[in-house]
Amino acid sequence: MSALLLVLNFFFATPVVSGPLTMAASTQKKILVVRIGGHDVKKYDTAVGSKKHPTPMGRFTVRHIVWNPAWHPPDAKWAKGKTAKPPGHPDNPMKVVKIFFQEPDYYIHGTDDEDSIGEAASHGCLRMRVSDAYDLARYLMKQGGAPKDDAWFQQVMEAGKPADVILPRGVPFVIGR
Repeated sequence: MSALLLVLNFFFATPVVSGPLTMAASTQKKILVVRIGGHDVKKYDTAVGSKKHPTPMGRFTVRHIVWNPAWHPPDAKWAKGKTAKPPGHPDNPMKVVKIFFQEPDYYIHGTDDEDSIGEAASHGCLRMRVSDAYDLARYLMKQGGAPKDDAWFQQVMEAGKPADVILPRGVPFVIGR
């Protein structure tokens, strides 16, 4: 019986991939893909910047993640009159986490406006479902050299304060059409 299990495990086991961790996003397809050694390991649907406020294109490096982020309106015309929102506030558009790709104004973040996923609807950021943003940030921390256990995440969420994480190994990120 154990020989049969070994054979089945050999044929049906998830292949082990190795190599550098990278990410790529397509503003046209509205997806974000995580790769290890050129192999897609995760794929997420996103909302991208609108025509008036496009998502920046180019090569970036993800190094900074903020859990339980506050929201501070940027110095931009569209944000005039808006007020800062603390972590956890219902009107805070950042939700659980923000993953910077071009500081200080552009990041990947969760949204409770899930109808915007798959649309050009943001002010340049990449929006994801809250659960997807959470999953991506945890994965980047683990693979980027800053792993934390479940107790750390629970403590951060319960504290209601922002927690900054700097990845020792920055993650290359390309955004294109």
